[in-house]
Amino acid sequence: MSAITSAQPSKSPLHRLRSLTGPRRILIHTLLIGVAVVMLYPLLWMLSSSLKPDTEIFTQPGLIPNQVRPENYSEGWSGSGNSFSLYITNSLIVTIGAVIGNVISCSLAAYAFARFEFRGKKIWFGLMLGTLMLPTQAVLIPQYTIFYNLTWINTFLPLIVPKFLAVDAFFIFLMVQFIRSIPRELDQAAMVDGANPWKIYWKIILPLMKPALITTTIFTFIWTYDDFLHQLVYLQQNDRFTVPLGLTLFLDQTSGSSYGAMFAMSTLALLPTLICFLIFQKRLVEGMATSGMKG
Repeated sequence: MSAITSAQPSKSPLHRLRSLTGPRRILIHTLLIGVAVVMLYPLLWMLSSSLKPDTEIFTQPGLIPNQVRPENYSEGWSGSGNSFSLYITNSLIVTIGAVIGNVISCSLAAYAFARFEFRGKKIWFGLMLGTLMLPTQAVLIPQYTIFYNLTWINTFLPLIVPKFLAVDAFFIFLMVQFIRSIPRELDQAAMVDGANPWKIYWKIILPLMKPALITTTIFTFIWTYDDFLHQLVYLQQNDRFTVPLGLTLFLDQTSGSSYGAMFAMSTLALLPTLICFLIFQKRLVEGMATSGMKG
């Protein structure tokens, strides 16, 4: 009987939390609510500031505005010289291009590392992982020189084309770990039926690694959409600006800054990433659990 009892799986933390009763459960829920409030306060403050006059944003600390000013949204939408929809469109072009590039190139590179044997495979895989420790600033100047000689400056190409060359080692590693968990017997059965490596990748590997692809899509979308440094370096004209650069146009050190309009557009700029996260939240957790933890 003791052996059977010891073999039973332990209860999960969520199950143990639900089994608590009395003051202990109330205390834990109070702490969790407090942590949630602390984490959400910056977003609530930004939303509140988007409805305040500029004179109240930094002088009135409360979340409830004394004077509601919805005009900040209309002024911010057209107050930077161009419609803010232009910056959102530019960001979506760059972001969608980067997502497509990462999903295609990283999955192909991961498939090669996980399934093929070639000379120097371990060395190349180690060098690929080593790029994770390389700061972005260390390669920024050489990359800028290359793109300048290609006359790609002030275009979206420096932000999109590298993604088609499998430059994000994190996603390659994520997919390699996932592909290694797929039984090789599936590949062998397909080869018996006459499938070549490309068909095995397209018909078997790619559909089975959907959780890893969704994880790559979400992280690439968020990181590219929020990227400020690379967009600042490569984009120079106002009509090419993305959302992070468009928000800087509301700040002026020589004259008055439109903080209310800036916070209003910052609130609207959060919607694409928020919607993306809410839609794929379950898939994101599943992809990280099934991809990153596989041996």
